[in-house]
Amino acid sequence: MPGVDFDRIRADITMEHVLDLLTFEPVGCLGPQWYGPCPLHESTSERSRCFSVNVALGRYCCHRCHSHGNQLDLWAAATKLPLHRAAIDLCQRLGRDVPWLRRR
Repeated sequence: MPGVDFDRIRADITMEHVLDLLTFEPVGCLGPQWYGPCPLHESTSERSRCFSVNVALGRYCCHRCHSHGNQLDLWAAATKLPLHRAAIDLCQRLGRDVPWLRRR
């Protein structure tokens, strides 16, 4: 299976794109830092603030399930797919071309 240019995906697909796909709605914002219920462990409280995401840096952290990473890591965790397959799936869901790595 050909390789995927993960760096290009992270540059082209923002954290906001992934949060939109996950229907994340923050309950609080402080500039680029958003807080709300974790889309990964399905917080039971709509007012939960255990999930923190910095949309400017493209990083997230859940203080309850301890998941953290960038937008691609978040999509992989949410879909329970390996990173390679999650990257392909994310591109397809957003109608983007997969940035394949070409062997020379």
